[in-house]
Amino acid sequence: MTNRFKPGDTMTMSPEQLHDFATRYTEAWCSQDPAAVAAFFSPTGSLQVNDGAPAVGRAAIAEVAQGFMSDFPDMVVLMDEARIQGEGAVYKWTLVGNNTGPGGTGKSVRVSGFEEWRFGPGGLIAESLGHFDGAEYQRQLEHGYDGSSR
Repeated sequence: MTNRFKPGDTMTMSPEQLHDFATRYTEAWCSQDPAAVAAFFSPTGSLQVNDGAPAVGRAAIAEVAQGFMSDFPDMVVLMDEARIQGEGAVYKWTLVGNNTGPGGTGKSVRVSGFEEWRFGPGGLIAESLGHFDGAEYQRQLEHGYDGSSR
């Protein structure tokens, strides 16, 4: 994993402050309130998931969060780790839920991933680059989580 942020980006949080921020961010993902997730981003912040187009601005970020929340009404996000890395931070997570939202498969999913964060003024996320195994996620949507780690 490489840090894709530019030289000059600064990380101004202590490890303890980052852990607190990441804990609250995790709680927001579990809240079924997409605006709560978006509030962790600067007004012009962005969230990119895998190689998709970045969602720019809080309204667009809330739409991304709403998509996952609708697909997984019982979604729980677990924080696996949050650490300062280079000029930014890395937040590792695991999503657990059942795909029982509208048009869902009814299958259980447990997928882990991470976000690379760059913070902006005010201590909010200016840019998040999210990564998870899309093929494994699709497999689980079709067949369910079988307890194996891939």
